[in-house]
Amino acid sequence: MRTSHHCHSCISRRQCLQILSSAGVGLAMSGNLVRGLAQSSKPAPDFVDPDKLRPKPKIRLDAAILQQPRPYWLGWPGTAYDLDARQQEYRSSLRESCQRLGIDVREEAKPVEDEAGLAALLNGVKGRKPDGLLVILQHMQCWPWANRLSKEAGVPLIVFSPIGTSFTGHVNNISRQPGVHVVSTLHWPAVENGLRMIRARRLFEESRILWIRGDQRNETVLERLGTKVRAVPRKTFNELFDKMPVNEEVRDLAADFRRGARRVVEPNEEDGLNCVRAYTAAKRLLADEQANALSMDCLGMVGARLVPTPPCGAWTMLQDQGITAGCEADLHGATSMMLTSYLLDRPGYMNDPVAETARNLLIVSHCTSGTRLNGFAQKPSPYILRSHSESALGVAVQVLWPVGEKATLVRFRNPNELILDTGTVVSNVDTPPAGGCRTSVELKMDDIEDCRDVLGFHQVVTLGDHRRIIEGFCQLYGINVVHSPRYESHPKLAA
Repeated sequence: MRTSHHCHSCISRRQCLQILSSAGVGLAMSGNLVRGLAQSSKPAPDFVDPDKLRPKPKIRLDAAILQQPRPYWLGWPGTAYDLDARQQEYRSSLRESCQRLGIDVREEAKPVEDEAGLAALLNGVKGRKPDGLLVILQHMQCWPWANRLSKEAGVPLIVFSPIGTSFTGHVNNISRQPGVHVVSTLHWPAVENGLRMIRARRLFEESRILWIRGDQRNETVLERLGTKVRAVPRKTFNELFDKMPVNEEVRDLAADFRRGARRVVEPNEEDGLNCVRAYTAAKRLLADEQANALSMDCLGMVGARLVPTPPCGAWTMLQDQGITAGCEADLHGATSMMLTSYLLDRPGYMNDPVAETARNLLIVSHCTSGTRLNGFAQKPSPYILRSHSESALGVAVQVLWPVGEKATLVRFRNPNELILDTGTVVSNVDTPPAGGCRTSVELKMDDIEDCRDVLGFHQVVTLGDHRRIIEGFCQLYGINVVHSPRYESHPKLAA
């Protein structure tokens, strides 16, 4: 029943001909699931470039170095600390990170080293209203200025305190304040994670989700995240699907999808073509509606036999390209998937949680999972093409998750509260002998005494332990984080 597999990647000649780049994410996406047409082919007039579906907002960051007047004498970081070398190093790292993440950075030319300089910095930030402010501390006596900025700047604040510029007492209170992210380290990628938080918020703000269900058309805006939600009638998708031709793009992608699979079990050639027609229909609808993500009443459409194929395989393709495609018109599930995409540059996997009580494990199960578990720019994990288990129709993907790796579960209960837990991949569960959805992954949960107590439904699972950066994002933007209970015999009702 339980199998573990090593990752592999099958790259065809056609796949090597094209690389799609995404400047807003700083990624290069290539391979069988993310291509569109090969460069040797002329795109059809109505071809939708998936790279253009992901938002590319303008992101503005102000940055400043805070130091004390020179020369230093006693006090940390110490007289032996090479201020000029460290400041040059940090400025260079900052510019590289901002270029990689698509952030426009405005640096103060000279370090702030007195009250007049701090006042000028504050006035400038208040006037410009950037998306965030980064300050790099170069002396312990700069902490009163950092505390003042946290209260008066009026924008999200990232404080980088290189080791040697703070004690625990300096960071204890400010590092827990909403709107502030403190990084006390020599590890620059941790600072870049703070910049990713600012970028993620801007991506949320510049996104529109298509909510495909019912028969109403309207638009609202999610509080706190700022994401636009456009409801469109369910029939909009199936009527567009019926018009999708079997063209060169469809035939090429269907062939590559099969070629890249470790095995093909149920789906036939027609299933594969219909799967990619659902993908091209989704791209077309997103482009027509000027939207960047979607969540659809897919089960309702399949139950009513409005489409010949569930969109599971098509959603896998979109998710591997950084485009959120959610199931069952679950809006909070979709925003949770957008969080892993925008903050972590990797797909999330919305699941139905199952308790495995014999070994106290959580099984996360659904028929749609991205394959690029390590990141959009990384190689796909091995996958098997199956049918949608509940209807035995179309193409769904069994993605084989790497055993022994950490995983993170997130779930927006609402835009103001997020469930966050972590665990370790134990095995992949096959169907049959199990029932349920095609991708089923067993997790040993961290710090949770009983797997029955895991909070939420349709939690989004992503590979890796990302608890710290997600907690940081939530604190920076005032989102309450809750964890599943460690010692409760009667768990609270799941959201």
